[in-house]
Amino acid sequence: MTRSLFQFTSRRAGFAAALLAGSIGTAALLPTTAPQAVQAQNTPSLLEFRWDGSKDYKKLYYVQSSTQQLERAEYFFMLRPKDRKTAILKLSITVPSYFNARIQPKNLSLCKMKLGGVLSRSRCKEVLPAVFEVNEKQTAIEVFPDSPIPTGGTYAVVMNIFNPNSQGMYQFNALAQAPGDVPVAGYLGSWLIDID
Repeated sequence: MTRSLFQFTSRRAGFAAALLAGSIGTAALLPTTAPQAVQAQNTPSLLEFRWDGSKDYKKLYYVQSSTQQLERAEYFFMLRPKDRKTAILKLSITVPSYFNARIQPKNLSLCKMKLGGVLSRSRCKEVLPAVFEVNEKQTAIEVFPDSPIPTGGTYAVVMNIFNPNSQGMYQFNALAQAPGDVPVAGYLGSWLIDID
């Protein structure tokens, strides 16, 4: 009986040793690199919490190729047909003062877009002629299209920059001036950009 107890105990010890060796070997095969960061980001989640949930805020759709700090990124600030009621003679985009990325007019363009979906990406179908002005403090982008942007179709201001070096959320506001006698810009909505 002592011998069978010894055999049973040694079998358990052998099994435990084999199990431990197998788990160590398996752990050595696991990848040691961190998971890859998100490469592109569209408008964030469907549920967005705001402290001052006023009816005067309207979320606009955008596409951002990178959310990482200091990475080269392409932004598509979209204006869909439901975002505007009239043609646009002049478009103004306010940039937060703490968005410390260099915006240059040569890196901006106005595009007629093909809006993507689940199986396709949003892309520029046609670049429209426009004049861009960025103020000295980098807090406003003025877009003057050669001909007014019509109410039908999706259009976007495309911006190629290096992302800012600080994390956070940045709210870009869109103001549009319609053709007519009174040159007043009206609020269209806001793009809420996130940098990780």
